[in-house]
Amino acid sequence: MDTLAGPKVVALGGGHGLAASLAALRRMAGRLTAVVTVADDGGSSGRLRRELGVLPPGDLRMALAALCGDDDWGRTWARVLQHRFSGGELHNHAAGNLLIVALWDLLGGQYGTARRPPEDGLAGSSGHLIEGLDWVARLLGAQGRVLPMALVPMNIEALVGSSRRSANGYRDIRTVSGQHAVATVDGDVVAVGLTPPDPPACPETLAAIAEAEWVVMGPGSWFSSVIPHLLVPELREALVTTPALRAITLNLTPEGGETSNFTPEMHLEVLGAYAPDLRIDLVVADRGSVPDEPLLRRVAAEMGAELVIADVAAPDGSSRHDPELLGGTFVQTLGRGRIEPWR
Repeated sequence: MDTLAGPKVVALGGGHGLAASLAALRRMAGRLTAVVTVADDGGSSGRLRRELGVLPPGDLRMALAALCGDDDWGRTWARVLQHRFSGGELHNHAAGNLLIVALWDLLGGQYGTARRPPEDGLAGSSGHLIEGLDWVARLLGAQGRVLPMALVPMNIEALVGSSRRSANGYRDIRTVSGQHAVATVDGDVVAVGLTPPDPPACPETLAAIAEAEWVVMGPGSWFSSVIPHLLVPELREALVTTPALRAITLNLTPEGGETSNFTPEMHLEVLGAYAPDLRIDLVVADRGSVPDEPLLRRVAAEMGAELVIADVAAPDGSSRHDPELLGGTFVQTLGRGRIEPWR
């Protein structure tokens, strides 16, 4: 497919889920923008965030790696970005995280943001964040752009019910703080929120959503990577008001911790609870991951969406999407297939 003729697509999420979506979307999108959650507090990203006060770069790095080209240049740089050091003070740091933070330090410190055109809409010290990501994308020959969902690092807090009920039928409710803790929590997530509750959204992210023809959410950790986009007020408003069509890619399996025992339709119901005025046009689900197709189709229809069931899981049996299969489904739906993306 001629990608120059493809639709303008914005994909939202974080971690491995967003990377899988980007690897599929870059095969058919005319202009592709990744909008990344910036709440990671574990591993290399957490260390850099705590020690330097920067946005956690890990999910941004993974999105950039997923957009690298299929030639030797792209594949080599993808491996460099994902390379982790072993031993010493750099143990477990990803090379790409250090590259991104080095550019932020260079552009925000020595050079500032004066070279950035004022029409970009970024004020104060925020310009170097976007400029640094654009420099990395240019170095990699990335087939798309990567932007943060907000300009400050955030914390995810969740209310979690214990997995066991007491004798009177009630469960203890506790607060769990931090993306890593929420993603691996023992219990049922009841609700999630962000601190700060009203973080500044990235202006270029808002502009990309306003200009998009399709907005894609999921797959990914539902409460710690997908739902947070709906908790940033400016970003949520942009997703509700954009003229773009909106697609949801469902996870293949429930995730141990935050979505244990979730059915496919429960994912949609949670999304609707956090954004009842968000219209959905398309839901993509893997054929082998839908135990009750009529129920899922009914829930999708209640949200205004058409359900497309296809074989999009990796054939090796792992719980990950196959980029080629998912990309083919996107071509038939987001592209010039039977669901027209241009009104």
